[in-house]
Amino acid sequence: MNYVYAFLFSGIVCALGQIILDNTKLTPGHITSLFTVAGALLSFLGCYDYFVAQCGAGATLLISNFGHMLYSAAYQGYLEEGILGIFSGMFTKSSLAITAVIIFSFIFAIIFKPKD
Repeated sequence: MNYVYAFLFSGIVCALGQIILDNTKLTPGHITSLFTVAGALLSFLGCYDYFVAQCGAGATLLISNFGHMLYSAAYQGYLEEGILGIFSGMFTKSSLAITAVIIFSFIFAIIFKPKD
């Protein structure tokens, strides 16, 4: 059943993104930012942890999880170190994801050539 929940959650989020893209003048960059902020907001409200528990990888592979990860790391850093812990917490937890994106983007840019 976990696979079904993962598929449904990811499918609904992707369908929402496609609906927004088709019916508004927002660019894919705007939608990415919107979903990142939505993930952080859902994390603030305590809902995203429930989605991760119920949907598993369906909730952790989306861009909204990046917002959740940033918020939860900042909050944990705040609890441990105070105001400055907000920044150090965000950087330590998100550095792996950001580094992986940079490395894989570089590799794919070398392998594939964009069309004009």
